[in-house]
Amino acid sequence: MRYILLTVIFMQSVFGFSQKKFDYAAAKKYQQELNKEYANAKTSPLEANDLASFKGLDFYPISKTYFVNARFVRTPKEKPFQMKTSTDRTPIFVKYGEAHFEINGKKCKLNLYQDVVSARNPDYKGDLFLPFFDETSGKESYIGGKYIDLKIPKGNTITIDFNTSYNPYCAYNYRYSCPKVPLENDLKVAIRAGVKKFHD
Repeated sequence: MRYILLTVIFMQSVFGFSQKKFDYAAAKKYQQELNKEYANAKTSPLEANDLASFKGLDFYPISKTYFVNARFVRTPKEKPFQMKTSTDRTPIFVKYGEAHFEINGKKCKLNLYQDVVSARNPDYKGDLFLPFFDETSGKESYIGGKYIDLKIPKGNTITIDFNTSYNPYCAYNYRYSCPKVPLENDLKVAIRAGVKKFHD
């Protein structure tokens, strides 16, 4: 049986992370809820042997440095495309916009994507998908990059809290089908926030 990773997971429905100011408690609660999800056999992506010994994910310390209010640029004329995954599944996404910001003195840009099929569902039409690589990928964090779930902003600013970035399920179990990070979302800066790699 092939397992499918949806870009919208349980955590996004619990926490929207739409606040404009850094909130340590909110990020901490997110991480605690993620640990609860992974510790629960009904919702965990972990393989049985890993689940049996699971005591929590390894997170970077929560830091205000990796909380940004980015300039949001809508890109309405983009054409839908088939996003590559770790399997032969090719879900249809469209580039929805761009996030421009600075971290540690470096200017950064990330593309934000929308799942075309999910957007037809009223419950998910406001969701955006942010996959990214950074300078820690393959070293301190998962080689396949990380994800962040966001909401479509109402204005020209979008809040990104990298403390809530998480690994694709493929980091824990090869049976999942995970979207691959587009090469244009490779940050030339170390984002030491969110979940670290699962196995050394």
